[in-house]
Amino acid sequence: MGTAHPRLDPGTDTPPARPAGFWRRGLRMPIGVQSIIAVGLGALVGSLAPAAGEQMKILGEVFLNLVQVVVLPLVFPLIVLGIARMESVKKVGRIAGKAILYFEIVTTVVLLIAVGLAKLTGIGKGAPVQGADADDLDGLSQGIDFHELILHAVPKNIFAAFGEGNLLGAITFALLVGVAMAAIGAKSEPFAEVLESVASVMFQVVGYVIRIAPLGVLGFISYDVAHYGFGNLRSLLGFIAVVYTGLAVVVGVLFPLIAALYRVRYVELLRSIAGLAGIAFVTRSSESVLAPLMGRLEAFGLSRSTTSFVVPLGYSFNTDGSVLYQAAALVFLANAYGADTSLPALLLMVGVLVILSKGMAGVASASIVVLIAAGNSIGLPAEGIALLLGVDFIVDMARTGVNVIGNSLAAAVIDSSEKRREAGRGGRGEPDAPTGSDEATAPGTPSGPGAPVDPGSTSGPGAPVDPGSTSGPEIPVDPGSASGPEIPVDPGSPRASGGTAEPRPVALRKEAAQ
Repeated sequence: MGTAHPRLDPGTDTPPARPAGFWRRGLRMPIGVQSIIAVGLGALVGSLAPAAGEQMKILGEVFLNLVQVVVLPLVFPLIVLGIARMESVKKVGRIAGKAILYFEIVTTVVLLIAVGLAKLTGIGKGAPVQGADADDLDGLSQGIDFHELILHAVPKNIFAAFGEGNLLGAITFALLVGVAMAAIGAKSEPFAEVLESVASVMFQVVGYVIRIAPLGVLGFISYDVAHYGFGNLRSLLGFIAVVYTGLAVVVGVLFPLIAALYRVRYVELLRSIAGLAGIAFVTRSSESVLAPLMGRLEAFGLSRSTTSFVVPLGYSFNTDGSVLYQAAALVFLANAYGADTSLPALLLMVGVLVILSKGMAGVASASIVVLIAAGNSIGLPAEGIALLLGVDFIVDMARTGVNVIGNSLAAAVIDSSEKRREAGRGGRGEPDAPTGSDEATAPGTPSGPGAPVDPGSTSGPGAPVDPGSTSGPEIPVDPGSASGPEIPVDPGSPRASGGTAEPRPVALRKEAAQ
């Protein structure tokens, strides 16, 4: 019994280190568990002490600022290096084309799912839109200027774009730099090493920032509950339920079908990014996990060149959760105002959102702005949209989490497509090898791209030269075949029948290896 408490100090009755041990165990919990605890504490603070809850928003803002200050310094070198190390500029264009096509198809399917669910359930009928206050929309854009969007994608000052957090402009500039580095080849290696170092440092910084994510969650949840409350929940429960059901269908049905089609391990992918999707859910910011998400996907097995290009591009053009919310909201408002919800009218809504959703990049409060622009396009008043702002933070959490999952799957699909394409080329999986390379290496043709025969060798196609050897022309033997100084050539070689050949180069090579 005397050894039951080995950690007690001999001269004390209570263990002084126990509180410290409790906090240490708390800090060792997974980030996801800490974030869930923070959600509960935040809801409690926001409900019981609304004034304090609103003041705690600063914790969330500090966390987001720390994340955003790292995003571009990490994303930029990753995109540049990913493009610079692709085999050709054609591959860059091919991946971009596949990504845009994928985004368009999946976005359209998600919109159809949302419109179908909203029409089937009839949400919005009898909603109290007359009590909505349009003043809540003050300060938001009333539409999308595609002229400004194009200029946003092509900044006149890259440093200003970095300062403004202009992700789309940074992607454009990174694309140009990556293509230029691939064009000049070896001369760009010193700059590539600098970018590699910058990326490594930024990944380490991201690791530090993510550790304080639960504090950001606590701040945001406390503010949301204190500021918005739950007063509008009763009249908008149907809308919230339809949005969450639609997002569940997308994550649980549509995404698994896409993953199965492209042989992506969807369940393992979800496990890999679950913690980051949870952080995006509670912080309502997909940018908060952009940097660690690319690292997590690379650890999952995706190539860096694909991930670093597709994921940032998807943040601008592949917002599956957001477009589902917008489609459900438009049907809700159409039902609330008694507008036309026939099949042609619903297809018109889908078409408008397909176009406008691609203008979300770089727009503050993007989902609400797109909703206002779409509503104006089909004749719905903005006052009804103001009613949805009261529950926007609830649906915003879910749509943000789905955006993260959707972009992760998009990167996995494009990467799987590229790997399957490369595996089908040449039979050897070597992208640089020309098709039919066996015929390309004629016995009398030692030179030419990809030829495995040493340029100085006079042997035929059976010469025992290592294809990956970088040795000079005077070494015609397989470097791994000699087991001793008295065996200078491969015993299985056609040239081994005549005793020892050229012993001096083999000896020199063995001295170099030692």
